[in-house]
Amino acid sequence: MKRVDELGEAEILALAIASEEEDARIYLSFAQRLRQNYPHSAQMFEEMAGEERGHRHSLLSLYESRFGKELPHITRQDVKGFLKRNPVWLNEDLQLDTARKHAALMELEASRFYTSAAERATDTGTRKLLADLAEAERGHESMAERLGEELRTSGTADEEEETRKRLFVLQIVQPALAGLIDGSVSTLAPIFAAAFATHDSWNAFVVGLAASIGAGISMGLTEALSDDGVVTGRGHPWVRGAACGVATTIGGLGHTLPYLIPDFWLATAIAGFIVACELVVIAWVRWRYMETPFASAIVQIIIGGLLVLAVGVLIGSS
Repeated sequence: MKRVDELGEAEILALAIASEEEDARIYLSFAQRLRQNYPHSAQMFEEMAGEERGHRHSLLSLYESRFGKELPHITRQDVKGFLKRNPVWLNEDLQLDTARKHAALMELEASRFYTSAAERATDTGTRKLLADLAEAERGHESMAERLGEELRTSGTADEEEETRKRLFVLQIVQPALAGLIDGSVSTLAPIFAAAFATHDSWNAFVVGLAASIGAGISMGLTEALSDDGVVTGRGHPWVRGAACGVATTIGGLGHTLPYLIPDFWLATAIAGFIVACELVVIAWVRWRYMETPFASAIVQIIIGGLLVLAVGVLIGSS
């Protein structure tokens, strides 16, 4: 494997042609992945792909005029010093910020390559073209900044921010909220039934721990296996499953941990207070992200929570 400074001018031009070709395809892949949710950013990536194809055409014309039509096969992977690229463009749920950051890194790498290659070129035409390409890449500064600025000036930033929020709700908030509700409400009955049946804090804690972890695993698997996200656009199933499972476990552990306190009545009082806090948090999340009126949300969740709590206390006391 050669270093850049070991390449001849024909190899440098061939490498530049292959790089521009690869970058154009990557930008088009970004555009394809983002078009449904971020059409304006997708269009900008298509424009960037057009620029890269223009660079490739200029390089190819120069190569043919100097070295003929036989182009040696050489890519970044064949040369030391280039960064190994993480193929984020293959992700079905590609995020806009991820694409922007990756594009910024691509531009920086291209600029450095062209600057180094121009310094080593002996032919004046080759040197000029490589220097111009380095300047063009440097002029972009940062794809993330460029895209952000163009979005602001084109008036589409608000639209894409709304899309981002909608996806966040679909992919994270909804499954996490479902898990939090299940963990906070469904575990009330077994925990308080065990507590009032035995009047022993440790027994209540063990039951609560088992119920919380078991519910977390069950809810996480259910969410992950229920929808692969391809049609609904709800994102990667295991990300949703993890959000749901973790939230479920946290919801149950909130009123389980107080039973580490040996004093049964003190532990129960603290657990009851935490239950009230959990229900308020759930109502707030529903109001904040699901557009449910806060009064309606808190009445619904408190009634449901009190019913389940009452079942647990009654069964445990019987």
